[in-house]
Amino acid sequence: MNDIIKQYDMNDAGTRREVFWLLKRLTSYTLWERKRDAWEIFTRAYEDAVKTWPKSQPEQVEADNLPRIYGILSAYNKGLDELQKGYRFVWRIGQPLFEAKRESGVILTNFYRHPAYWERGMQLEPYPPRIEALNQLMLASRYQGDQSPLEIDYASSHLGAYWSNPGNLLNPSAYNYGFYELPYPVFPPLLPDVPVGTDILIQSGQSVPVDGIWEPVKIHQDRLLGIIPLGGREVMNSGCFNYLVSETQAPRIAEYNEATSRVEQVGTHWRLLWKDERYKDGIVADESGYFLATDVGAQKPPKVNDVALEVRTGEECPVSGLWVAKDYEAAPIQVAAGNVMPDLMVRSNLGEQTVHWVTWHLVKPD
Repeated sequence: MNDIIKQYDMNDAGTRREVFWLLKRLTSYTLWERKRDAWEIFTRAYEDAVKTWPKSQPEQVEADNLPRIYGILSAYNKGLDELQKGYRFVWRIGQPLFEAKRESGVILTNFYRHPAYWERGMQLEPYPPRIEALNQLMLASRYQGDQSPLEIDYASSHLGAYWSNPGNLLNPSAYNYGFYELPYPVFPPLLPDVPVGTDILIQSGQSVPVDGIWEPVKIHQDRLLGIIPLGGREVMNSGCFNYLVSETQAPRIAEYNEATSRVEQVGTHWRLLWKDERYKDGIVADESGYFLATDVGAQKPPKVNDVALEVRTGEECPVSGLWVAKDYEAAPIQVAAGNVMPDLMVRSNLGEQTVHWVTWHLVKPD
């Protein structure tokens, strides 16, 4: 068990309240409306830059990005129209808010492709001032964890639940991407209790029956088919809450296999904690509590010691720096924030090389 999991224990009542609150915030109409509003401001500014920046200016933006940028704005508008009615299919693969999130990621990784600043989807240096001003407008549409409601392609064996442990939601260091930092949320003084949970239980690969927040659990009975009542069965938490959209396939969850020394996506049981019925009457309640301002003079949340930061193969690198593969004798690698953490080629006793999914440990931040 890594240090982040130890620090953020999903059996701790405070941790459970914070994760539950964050998932409701990240799937709220108001947060996605704010994402859309920020993207619209960025779109107008980008178009203005394309049309008005003099050709003599050395820093130029790509006009070919405009159709995609406007397409993203259109997808936001279509998705929000449906979400306001309580329809959450908009986060499924191919649907408007899924596409808005996916396409905006393409713009982020290809924003300014000058070879002095960019290489193969990775930012190498701080952008020039005018480019950075546009970049900041784009980043205003991003929130840490805003992929939470998106459908996961269950057919991809390497993909699992977005959150296997809560570290990347609660650890302030995870909000730092090297060349930019996303704002850490301000929690209200009193967080509501997490619901006890329902008697609805499903397995990875089965169809999710209702939109809502689900908890991965382990139970003492092996053969459970379909949606069944829990009755008197004993259940134990086995990871971080996730938000699942109805009619998607319940995802797997990442676990470290000590026998193979690999992080693997394994099947699990999911218990419904909270059914999301917001907006079905067409009314969006006051959600301003999700966007509290930091008190004047308040300190930024204390950061976890960077040397304790760990992420797994396939996850996004939260901090630029030097990383080593935990439990393996391999040379450290340099990874920039925002890139996907790689796998590791491991040579067996017979000299054969095999691919291993590993846990990467930050030893020296940039």
